[in-house]
Amino acid sequence: MSKPKSNLKPKSNNMKTIIVALTLCLVCSVLVAAAAVGLKPAQVENAKLDRNKNILVAAGMFNPDTDTNEDVAERFKDFNVEIVDLNKGNYLDDDALKAVGIADRNTYDASQATKNKALSDDLGANDPASIGRKPKYAKVYVKNDDAGKPEIIVLPIQGYGLWGTIYGFLTLEGDMNTIKGISFYEHKETPGLGARIEEPKWRAMWTGIHSYDENGAVATGVATSGSKENWVDGISGATLTSRGVSNMIQFWLGEQGYKPYLDSLRKESGQTIESTDKQASQKLIQQETHPVTELASIAPAAHGKEA
Repeated sequence: MSKPKSNLKPKSNNMKTIIVALTLCLVCSVLVAAAAVGLKPAQVENAKLDRNKNILVAAGMFNPDTDTNEDVAERFKDFNVEIVDLNKGNYLDDDALKAVGIADRNTYDASQATKNKALSDDLGANDPASIGRKPKYAKVYVKNDDAGKPEIIVLPIQGYGLWGTIYGFLTLEGDMNTIKGISFYEHKETPGLGARIEEPKWRAMWTGIHSYDENGAVATGVATSGSKENWVDGISGATLTSRGVSNMIQFWLGEQGYKPYLDSLRKESGQTIESTDKQASQKLIQQETHPVTELASIAPAAHGKEA
């Protein structure tokens, strides 16, 4: 005689599945968190190395093809890190830094400071570089000569290009007027077009040109090819990126940027902006023979398709 069939169903394993899934998620979360914490020091050091390397590139003191990370560490020791009051043009000592809320000059980040209303100013409509807010205090890097006078000054710069903000460094020689070099370390420009601002050949065009004319006005930027003396040729097919870089350079060299600081530094060092008959005659010839429409304008660069 056969046994009657049981009506009992197997017990559900849903609870067991949920427990296993939760345990797995917890273990993975712990591993990810541990990895993030463990890698954080290395990430910070890599970011610091990359920043210092770009500073040295802008200063003409690093060749990526032949120099090493050890060279970066050694050569960067020659630089002093200073915090500048952009409105007054003076350095902040340790007491002044604490008074304005900056704990450490070495870890101070001017880009992050723009998110703090106490440490930045809203530029409103007067914003040719399209950065929105300007930090009140900037970090600069100064290499002094044996006499203690500035030999190289590296200035962080930023401004909107075509697709986003371009970050870089502009280096001046000890006269606070002659450009020694420039580098760009972060941007979103179009590969093969605007991204060519990183190319050594284009960056080399900046070396040796003057920041200011005999009257102390900003005298450089990016213009149409060969159209203006002391200006750098724009990149073909990258008009908006070129205009963005030009606006950025003129902003940071101007009164809203580092000019009060550079004027003060030049005065302390006994330097003057030298003018020559050659510069004056070149300027006169340009005005009389072929006035040009520059790529830079007081209006912010347009955000659109590369032209």
